[in-house]
Amino acid sequence: MKERKFIEQGMKKIQLEQYLKKQLNRAGFTGLDMVKTPLVTRIVLNVARPGLAIGKGGQNIRQITADIENKFDIDNPQIEIQDIKNPTLNARATVDKMTELIERGYSWKSVTFRTIREITEAGAQGVELVLKGKLSGKGGRKRKHRVIQGYMKKVGDQVRLVDTAKASAYPKAGAIGLTLSIIRPDVVFPDKVKISDVLNAKKELVEKAEAEEKGRCEGRQERKACKGRERDWKKRGC
Repeated sequence: MKERKFIEQGMKKIQLEQYLKKQLNRAGFTGLDMVKTPLVTRIVLNVARPGLAIGKGGQNIRQITADIENKFDIDNPQIEIQDIKNPTLNARATVDKMTELIERGYSWKSVTFRTIREITEAGAQGVELVLKGKLSGKGGRKRKHRVIQGYMKKVGDQVRLVDTAKASAYPKAGAIGLTLSIIRPDVVFPDKVKISDVLNAKKELVEKAEAEEKGRCEGRQERKACKGRERDWKKRGC
């Protein structure tokens, strides 16, 4: 029965995210973190524009709090707004922005290459964007377009360090699916080694070996000097 409880909690979180996505679309909602304590249920909302999420005099956030408590049966919800420091490097915020622009009539090509340029200029190590669907316009065949810049992880456990988000745009010509993957500047992969670090480590090892060899040579010279002094003392009868 524990499995059923976990499934119900997961379904409730998905429904809550869908509701908040609809209510906070203009605020750039990207996700939530929910922690339940004995007294309150703490819900942290990640948004790109906190002012729009809070509303005038906090009216919007009070309405959302009441809806969460009544519609989703969550006891004593306590909502916190967390600002996304750099929305350009957030895959969810960026792909939602692209979806909105495409649905408003902007060319997917201009939106794609402008977004890639902005992400690259923001300092991302790598970015990949895959578009699928009616890219040829109304009446054209469905096709796929892929744009990639920089370094990108595709397989293995390290893929979890890549920020990935998916979305669907529905312009007049037909549906377009978008998959955006971003490697942020602060991400460090265990298997990625810089040549400068290798050279510095090699230099340190060589210097350490030279210092040890110098110490051994000085020790041998001192022992030879001591033996010479002992021979002199024996000749003198000391």
